Amino acid sequence: MQHPWLIAIAAAYTLMSLITLCAYGWDKRRAIRSGPRIRERTLHLLELLGGWPGALVGRTLFAHKRRKIGFSLVTAAIIMLHLAIWIGALLAHYCWNV
Repeated sequence: MQHPWLIAIAAAYTLMSLITLCAYGWDKRRAIRSGPRIRERTLHLLELLGGWPGALVGRTLFAHKRRKIGFSLVTAAIIMLHLAIWIGALLAHYCWNV
């Protein structure tokens, strides 16, 4: 039996990833056309809120923000934070349900 909260979390990650992917695409378009850009901290906030998979796809698909080492390090830290939380949650679940 699937847990409803897992479905809700997967839906949230999917929605945030789509929003983040669109933000990366929009920012790349604005960069090419010299228009107003999306702040880097806004892109990182979207990643932190669960959109990091969309950020990885957007960086590759749009060849955007890949040369900025500082930006990449913050993105990597956000991904590591999410993975650490999930690993911690899985360990807690299995330790408590043994």
